[in-house]
Amino acid sequence: MDCECPLYAGGLPDSVKIYPEVSGQRGIEHKMTEKLSNPKKTIEVIQKHGFDFQKKFGQNFLIDSHVLEKIVGAAEITKDDFVLEIGPGIGTLTQYLAEAAREVTAVEIDRNLIPILGETLSDYSNVTIINEDVLKLDLAALANEKNGGKPIKVVANLPYYITTPIIMGLFESHVPVSSITVMVQKEVAMRMQAGPGTKDYGALSLAVQFYAEPYIAANVPPNCFIPRPNVGSAVIRLKTYEQPQIQVKDEAFLFALIRASFNQRRKTLVNSLKNASDLKLEKEQVLEALRTMGLSETVRGEALTLEQFASLADLLKA
Repeated sequence: MDCECPLYAGGLPDSVKIYPEVSGQRGIEHKMTEKLSNPKKTIEVIQKHGFDFQKKFGQNFLIDSHVLEKIVGAAEITKDDFVLEIGPGIGTLTQYLAEAAREVTAVEIDRNLIPILGETLSDYSNVTIINEDVLKLDLAALANEKNGGKPIKVVANLPYYITTPIIMGLFESHVPVSSITVMVQKEVAMRMQAGPGTKDYGALSLAVQFYAEPYIAANVPPNCFIPRPNVGSAVIRLKTYEQPQIQVKDEAFLFALIRASFNQRRKTLVNSLKNASDLKLEKEQVLEALRTMGLSETVRGEALTLEQFASLADLLKA
């Protein structure tokens, strides 16, 4: 589904130099009259705190209530849920999550946003802010502390450059997660849900689909953000499988095999795997496995399903 965001013609001044004295502590007497999904309110907060966008953190703040509601709806948040939000920014999505969930912990890497979050979220007693790089946090311990070890829901508006490390980090570390609902670059979302034989199909498609069922909930144009990104975005929900859909002897070897198969897409699968130094596979070994599976010697990696990659990995590990 495409989201039709109202065009926002305004913008931020090139240089904002307003630094009022603000305590930035939770619990201060502060009542938000408008949600941050209102573009004017977002700009007001940014100017008040003299906030400068950091390109290294890929900061783009949502300014459309319809998109925010779509995210919360796609994540299927209820009052029973503990939600981990990654990259809350100034707290726009956090406000919506806090109203829908039992409790929210938001992890923000940019310390300059912490005082702003202290103000914009001061009305929400069920929100905890952690100033840290999420890749350095023990999320399994957090899930145990906040949710008794039961699966948590992850929601995020992820910087494009760190989308894959965060999502795959959550999956591969086996943090108890029931779903991950994220705003990502549209191209990345398409790759996550792509199937065999398509141009978007690749290692990311297979890795995500090994752990979860992907569903694109909405396409989001650039004008739904401040500042506007150069590319379109999409909201994708990854609902994790309670039990693995694919059985494989060696999960790490499977993913090494998949990565090698797509490193050079134009090469045949035999040549791709033979040339992968970390796999240490002989050409005849790969050919024999393909013959056993009834596959052509000239087949390319993009033609194999996840199930076929798992079978190939088991044969090569035998």
